[in-house]
Amino acid sequence: MSDYPADLKYLDSHEYVRLEGDMATIGITAFAAEQLGDIVFLELPEIEDSVSKGEGFGSIESVKAVEDLKSPVTGTVVERNEAMIDAPENVAEDPYGEGWLLKVRISDSSEVNDAMSAEEYSAQVEGMEE
Repeated sequence: MSDYPADLKYLDSHEYVRLEGDMATIGITAFAAEQLGDIVFLELPEIEDSVSKGEGFGSIESVKAVEDLKSPVTGTVVERNEAMIDAPENVAEDPYGEGWLLKVRISDSSEVNDAMSAEEYSAQVEGMEE
């Protein structure tokens, strides 16, 4: 399954992170969006809020469930995707592009070293789908 871009790192809680220098773009994976179904509400931290690796930073709600969002990195929120807050149902349409959730200025890029590669994440997800 090649639904997972190779330039991203993945958490077992189904968030992804894209590192560009000291900036991390965080979102949820296509698998997570598919599992959630119709997304109806998104709660994200404010600009300048701090997020910590492994800690919750908000929630995403669908008609089926409410899931906590966990941060893959520690840092400061510099941008949040207002378009997704206004229209959370669009997250699933392009989770790795327009459907990103947060941009965070990180303090330590080595934090993502223990996150999964696209290949590892894909293997884990395939195990869940069987």
